[in-house]
Amino acid sequence: MEEWNETYEQWLEWMDQGAYLNLREDLNEENPANVAEFLEELPVEKKLFVFRLLSRDMAADAFSFLDNDTQEMLVTSISDNEVRNIVDNMFLDDTVDFLEEAPPELVGKVLRNTHPETRKLINQFLHYPENSAGSLMTVEFVHLNEAMTAGRAMELIRKIGLDKETIYTCYVLDRKNRLIGVVPLRTLLLADEKTRVGELMEEDVIRVTTLDDQEEAAAVFRKYSLMALPVVDGEERLVGIITIDDIVDVIDEETTEDMEKMAALLPSDDEYLKTPVTKLAKNRIVWLCVLMISGTLSSMIIGGYQSILDEAVQLATFIPVLTGTGGNAGSQASAMIIRGMALDEVRPRDSLRVLGKEIQVGLICGMLLGTLNMVKQTIFSPATNVMVDLTVSISMGAVVVVAKAMGCLLPIGAKVCKLDPAIMAGPLITTVVDAVALLIFFNIASSLVL
Repeated sequence: MEEWNETYEQWLEWMDQGAYLNLREDLNEENPANVAEFLEELPVEKKLFVFRLLSRDMAADAFSFLDNDTQEMLVTSISDNEVRNIVDNMFLDDTVDFLEEAPPELVGKVLRNTHPETRKLINQFLHYPENSAGSLMTVEFVHLNEAMTAGRAMELIRKIGLDKETIYTCYVLDRKNRLIGVVPLRTLLLADEKTRVGELMEEDVIRVTTLDDQEEAAAVFRKYSLMALPVVDGEERLVGIITIDDIVDVIDEETTEDMEKMAALLPSDDEYLKTPVTKLAKNRIVWLCVLMISGTLSSMIIGGYQSILDEAVQLATFIPVLTGTGGNAGSQASAMIIRGMALDEVRPRDSLRVLGKEIQVGLICGMLLGTLNMVKQTIFSPATNVMVDLTVSISMGAVVVVAKAMGCLLPIGAKVCKLDPAIMAGPLITTVVDAVALLIFFNIASSLVL
């Protein structure tokens, strides 16, 4: 990081001094991701100038790392010929990623300046459902036929490999372009040159279809530790591959979305500092209203048991402790289950096993918390009615058990109903558990205190 800061300062110094030849030479030898970061930090009036210092290859590579705002600004400002150079040198999936977020006029400008075959592929990709495997894939992959020898395959890879996004895994197709096997580059390198690809390939190929959800593709990558994943159509024809860099982006997006839902926010793809205040408020107010309205249920329950509170005023002081403990216990369980479902470790069919496990955890935690509360009250609040202390301790144990059970069942229920389990976390489950905790508390109190 320190070395990068020194490089960044050096580039700024060269810009101030007008040493543009030095800047150009250094930029074109740098990692494209670092060049993109440097461009994003520059004032708007300097971005275009510095971008035009880049070589054709570096401009295309760095462009794919830029944020959407900078990409749109550059495409709007540069000439048609420069747009053509960028598109021709970018991998197809990076071009599609940009166009999916770009306004219509920029999409038109890019498509006008692409080769007809590339334009056809881009349009095909743009018509795949959003967040599907088809929308993620690239067509820059190496494909072989089974009759080819290992030596001939290596010659082909040397010839076309530079334009492919990955060459580490090669795909074997039949005459109808159906995927029949895969062969790692390492296998080809170590094999006898006269050995046929059909003898070297692995026929059991892990694949997804174009319409599979991107989360399913991410789960496959995670389960099998893949670097690339073939994508086939309904007739098992290979139409593209998904590479690990795209899946990392998907995992990042899905994690962010789940975090936002768990915090009772509407998901947003925008960066925080670039999001207008009005949009931030809009993303939050919906769930705040839902939680406020659902929170009135707790007020209604308290009002319905007002007579109990009138008889034992001390009970009211323990309501925040009980509801807080219940909410925390429920949130712990829901967080674990949501994570388990995200990693495909927990499935709806496991609901009874999960429920049994969480009830056992709840019993242990509930008994310990109830006992600790009784000891605390005895030592620090000896003036409190003993039956009130007993009521709170028993209620706390029961609330923890019920909260753990609800915390595991609600996310599983959401999954069964085709909803995102993440919505059953944090604020929402706390609100539900609060109401249940109050019902348990007042019913136990009516038996022990009154």
